[in-house]
Amino acid sequence: MTSYAFWNNKGGVGKSYLCFIASSEYAHRNDDVDVYVIDLCPQANVSEILLGGYRTSPTAMHELISRPERATVAGYIEARLSSPFRQIENVEPYVSHPVTVNKNIPENLYLVCGDNLLEILAEAIRQTSQLAIPVDSWKKVTEWIKDLTVALAARSGDRPAVFMFDCNPSFAIYTQLGLAATRNIVIPFTADDSSRRAIENVVALVYGVGDSKVSAYSRISFSRRAREEGVDLPLLHTFVSNRVTKYEGKPSKAFQAVANTIEDTVSKIYRHNRSIFANPRSKPESAFITVPDYHGACIVSAMLGIPLHKMTAGPKQVAGERVQVNPDPLRSYLEALEDFVDAL
Repeated sequence: MTSYAFWNNKGGVGKSYLCFIASSEYAHRNDDVDVYVIDLCPQANVSEILLGGYRTSPTAMHELISRPERATVAGYIEARLSSPFRQIENVEPYVSHPVTVNKNIPENLYLVCGDNLLEILAEAIRQTSQLAIPVDSWKKVTEWIKDLTVALAARSGDRPAVFMFDCNPSFAIYTQLGLAATRNIVIPFTADDSSRRAIENVVALVYGVGDSKVSAYSRISFSRRAREEGVDLPLLHTFVSNRVTKYEGKPSKAFQAVANTIEDTVSKIYRHNRSIFANPRSKPESAFITVPDYHGACIVSAMLGIPLHKMTAGPKQVAGERVQVNPDPLRSYLEALEDFVDAL
């Protein structure tokens, strides 16, 4: 199984939209593969886009949460709370098929919908993981979402399965469950120093790597507990410099200057901790991708649930307003996002 978690310890960097792009384009390019999106963010942004954006997603999501078995990731978590140490027999009730609501989505893409109930369940998940009996309760609970991916891969039978996780910025326990279920982390960032600090936080939270303050808490860290109990940690795969302002085809000097500080930070981490990178033999600069700012196309795509391969230039109607998508900026935007998908 191939899997990617879209995560940064900072909000507003475009991770949900990039997760949508990656999942829909991967499914479009590989119709012999089943792509599963597992939405582990209580805001459920990627679910809203996949389910058709503002026009159809409210009704679709209400229908999913109103089923006898809540057809969301929170529904699955509730079922696991009732059966914490043994996988449930049937995960089918928690899987939805976005194409039935949004015809723009490929047939081979499936969704485990996000749900704001996830935030409310967080404390119950944490308490269950701390039970004294069985002795491996923390490991078993931490691998609940990994169990889900195994069950979904079995559901696909002979078809390969690829998993895309949209994770909440906070390092909440449901984020930890998602990271424990994935092999690779994709880190979107924007051109500001808070993004640089957030990447340092990612490395500290997931791997226990950082300054003396991080080391002081290493004995109780997630990374140490995971290693001690045999929970696999994901690897740093791709860094996406998102919403970059360009001038004459290149990032503006201001954006490039900030991006350089972020690349320098990642390079310093790489020099001492190559094993946490998905491609340890390649310098981390090769894992950086630049996506230009084109809010018009992004907003239209997200609001209407339109993937890249269906996106066209011209006037669009969005929430009663006429929005013009211009061809040249759109072409540049699509090329950059296609480069990003190629990297997966």
